[in-house]
Amino acid sequence: MTIKTSFLNMNLKNPLVLSAGILGVSASTMIRAYNCGAAAVTTKSISITPRQGHKNPTVIAYEKGLMNAVGLSNPGIGAFTEEIKKIRQKNIPLILNTIGKTPQEMAQVAKKGEQAGAGIIELNPSCPNVTHEKPYASDPKLLKELITTVKKRIKIPVIVKLSPNVENIKEIAKSAEQAGADGITAINTVGPGMLIDIAAKKPVLDFKTGGISGPAIRPIAVRCVYDIYETVKIPIIGTGGITSANDAIEMMMAGATLAGIGSAIYYHDISIFKKIAEDMEKWLKQNNYKSVEELIGAAHV
Repeated sequence: MTIKTSFLNMNLKNPLVLSAGILGVSASTMIRAYNCGAAAVTTKSISITPRQGHKNPTVIAYEKGLMNAVGLSNPGIGAFTEEIKKIRQKNIPLILNTIGKTPQEMAQVAKKGEQAGAGIIELNPSCPNVTHEKPYASDPKLLKELITTVKKRIKIPVIVKLSPNVENIKEIAKSAEQAGADGITAINTVGPGMLIDIAAKKPVLDFKTGGISGPAIRPIAVRCVYDIYETVKIPIIGTGGITSANDAIEMMMAGATLAGIGSAIYYHDISIFKKIAEDMEKWLKQNNYKSVEELIGAAHV
């Protein structure tokens, strides 16, 4: 029995990947995540030039999840290429999450990331806590334009992170596949949402609203992955509220090839990757599976 798997051009020790936005700002934290059990790591969203992001407070925990409005703060791809090189020196599978105001900007970031050693580019057109100039995440034509523009500039695989905040995620996923996307990540945070400090009589986050993540959104993520799996043939990274082996197995049965782990690090600690991987292996043995890949899409009949 094995929990080793593959995703596009990556051979992985297990199906668990560090999601974008969590510990992905420096080589040291991503290397630590890998050493603690993650099979691949995804960077924070990186832009062509540095972004300051929103003012504090930017993250708050509530009963069943987290809400954030970090605002995509990052040092820019020029400075970040050094972090990519450090990670690749360790032979750690790396996914570079990219953002930009235009398809051309994202393509520039992707190209520089490829040159530095990134293995896969993850396009992020769907962050709910910033104001996008164009609705790439919800408009199939605009999404196709984005994907085709980036694909023309690089040779490594391109995946796209989809938003659950759309009328028909199947339609968006299909347009991504038709445009040449090599894979899909689902889902980005839900919302935006808002929490109000009743003593101060104002929203808690400085930006007022933020994207919602954590266990509260897991059923939404599972449904989205299930729908996408029935619509496209390209592989899926399923992410959203996974905190246990059972959650990861559920996501894979819905159709995910890999399970993205993010907020679980907040609820537990960075060793959660090793814990989930070990528990998945035990479950597979107990239930007579020969490979973790047998779980992919098992809930579909």
